[in-house]
Amino acid sequence: MSVPDPKDELITHLPALRAFALSLTRNRATADDMLQDTVLKAWTNLDKFEPGTNMRAWLFTILRNNFYSSTRKTNREVADVDNVFSDTLSVKPAHDGHLQMMDFKQAFAKLPVEQREALILVGASGFSYDEAAETCGVATGTIKSRVNRARAKLTELLQLDSDDALELTDNATMAVIGSPGLPS
Repeated sequence: MSVPDPKDELITHLPALRAFALSLTRNRATADDMLQDTVLKAWTNLDKFEPGTNMRAWLFTILRNNFYSSTRKTNREVADVDNVFSDTLSVKPAHDGHLQMMDFKQAFAKLPVEQREALILVGASGFSYDEAAETCGVATGTIKSRVNRARAKLTELLQLDSDDALELTDNATMAVIGSPGLPS
């Protein structure tokens, strides 16, 4: 008795799989989608199927697991039939942050190396002033002074007032620029 080719055997179980999917979902379109997902998963994982074992049970298990995964996902989703919830959502255009980031990079490049280094260590990397001073081999007051001068220069170069908000998409950049005079 020869073992049938799993690819050929898979096809013979499609009608029974569709009927099972239909009984679970009670919707033809959803059942067809679930059947398609099941066949795709089975086909891509055919190397994991052990020839000689029960192909039908294997396929039904995949379909059943897909159904329950889909059901759990659906239960976490919020129904918004009349778009009441989605109409209240908004997203800031991505290009604004990109353009402001380009401006920031250009201004940052104009700072002296020592000031850039101090801002990166204290602002972006989260070092304390003492740690940054030790890393650079200078006094803590020197690092504080460099950070303060660098932030003031960036504020000037970016033409920001103390009330202006610089909205960038990068939290590290926001930490670097900070507000002059505020401890980091």
